[in-house]
Amino acid sequence: MESSNLSSLVKVLAVIGISLAAGLVLDVRDPSDTLLGGGYPELWRRAGLAGAPARAAACILAGVSLLALGWLYRLLFAPLELLRTPDEVGYITEDGRSRAQAANEVRRRRKTGELPPVYPNGWYRVLDSHMLERGDVKSVTILGEQVAVFRGQDGTAYVVDAYCPHLGANLAVGGRVVGGCIECPFHGWQFRGEDGKCVRIPYAEKVPEFAKVRCWPSCERNGLVLVWFHCDGAEPSWTIPDQEEISRGEWVYRGRTEHFINAHIEEIPENAADIAHLAHLHTPGIVSGVDLRYTNSKTWEFVRHDWKVEWKPEPEPNKHCSQMLVKHALTVFGRHWPLLDVDVVARQVGPGVVFLHFDHSFLGRGVIMHCVTPVEPLLQCVSHTIFYQSGIPPLVPKFILRAECIQFERDVMIWNNKKYISKPMLVKEDSAIQKHRRWFSQFYSENSPRLRFQHDTLDF
Repeated sequence: MESSNLSSLVKVLAVIGISLAAGLVLDVRDPSDTLLGGGYPELWRRAGLAGAPARAAACILAGVSLLALGWLYRLLFAPLELLRTPDEVGYITEDGRSRAQAANEVRRRRKTGELPPVYPNGWYRVLDSHMLERGDVKSVTILGEQVAVFRGQDGTAYVVDAYCPHLGANLAVGGRVVGGCIECPFHGWQFRGEDGKCVRIPYAEKVPEFAKVRCWPSCERNGLVLVWFHCDGAEPSWTIPDQEEISRGEWVYRGRTEHFINAHIEEIPENAADIAHLAHLHTPGIVSGVDLRYTNSKTWEFVRHDWKVEWKPEPEPNKHCSQMLVKHALTVFGRHWPLLDVDVVARQVGPGVVFLHFDHSFLGRGVIMHCVTPVEPLLQCVSHTIFYQSGIPPLVPKFILRAECIQFERDVMIWNNKKYISKPMLVKEDSAIQKHRRWFSQFYSENSPRLRFQHDTLDF
C-alpha cells in the first residue's frame, strides 16, 4: 500500500511538471527581446521565429528534468527488473563474434559427460504471480513441454498443456479466459482450469466425456505460481512452505532477476555444498565484475568478501530439504566493516526452490527466492525474486539483489562452459559434494527422463 501511494504521488508530480513545462514553453520570452535594444531582426519576427531559441532551450530543460525524475524514481522506488537473455551472460566473445555465435559454438563443442536424469521430481516455478493478472494467458516452456498458464476470473491460477486435443491449436496464443476456463482460439472449445475437462463446444450438441486437456498440479505461494512434476504422475508428496511475512504484506516485492543456464539442473544447487569454490570465485569484490578473466585484477583487490559456509541435509519429515548457513564479511583496504556483516540461511526445498533469508540489525529482514526451472534437458531458467520489509528503503533490497546477481553471474560463466563429471576427483575437504549428490538423488525415479543423445566428442 505504501509503495502504491508513493507511486501515485510521483505520477501526480510528473503530470504537474509536464503542465508547468508546457506552460513555460508556450509563454517563454527570449531575454534578447528585453535586454537588447533591437531584439530580433524583422524577418525573424515576420516568420514567427522570435523567441524560438528560448523555447528550444526550455523544451530541452523540461525533457532533461523529466528524464532525471524518471531515472531517480526507478533508482529509489521502482522494483529492480534484470532479465538476461540466454546468450547474454557466461560466454567469452572474441575475434568479432557476436554473443549468440560464441554461445552456439560452446554448446556445439562442449562435452556433456555422463548425466543424471534431466528432470527431477518436484515443484518448479512457472512465473511470478504479479506477471499474471485476472484474465491473462501466458505461454511458458517448462520441462520440455509447452503449457498455457492463465488466471481465472475468480483469481485462481491454472496450468494446462498448451495444445488443444481437438486439432492442436496453442491455447496460449490467442486463447482467452472465460470464467475459470480457457477458450481455444481455433474453434472455441472451452477447458476447465481445475481439471482440464472440456465444458463447451460451441457447435456441438454434446461434449464427449473424453474431451479434456492435461491439467498440471499447481499452487500459488509467496508470489510465485508453481507446478508439480513427477515422471510417474504421482501426487505431490510435500508442499512449498508459506512465507508468512509475504502473505501478511509485511514484506513487499522489490524486484527479480532472470538468467538462462546451459547446464544440468543438479549442478546449480550443488554449489551450496561446494564450499571451496566460494573462497576462490567469490572472494573478489563485486566491483571487479563478472568476467572471470578480470575478477582477480589488482585494481579491485582492495575490496574482498570473506565467507564461512556449512551445508547439511534436514532429517525426516523434511528430508526433501537442506540448509546452507552463510556468514559473510566485507573487508575494504584490509579493514573489516562489521556493519556490513550478513548472515544468510539458504533453505532448499526440493530440486527447484531455495529460500535465502536475510536478517540484519541495520539492513533489515527479507528473502530472495532462488528458483531453478528446467526449460529443456540442458537449459535452466533461474530467477531470483526478492521480498523485503516494507519500511526499509527500496534501495537496500535492490542493492542486495544486484550484488547477488553479480556473484551469481560468475557461476554462470563456469556452468555454461563446464562438463558434468559423474565421478569427480575429490579431496577430503570436498566431502559435502558427495553428500549433496546422495541427497539430491531422492528426486530421481526409475523412469525419470534422461537425455537421449549425448555428444562426448567434437561435433563436426
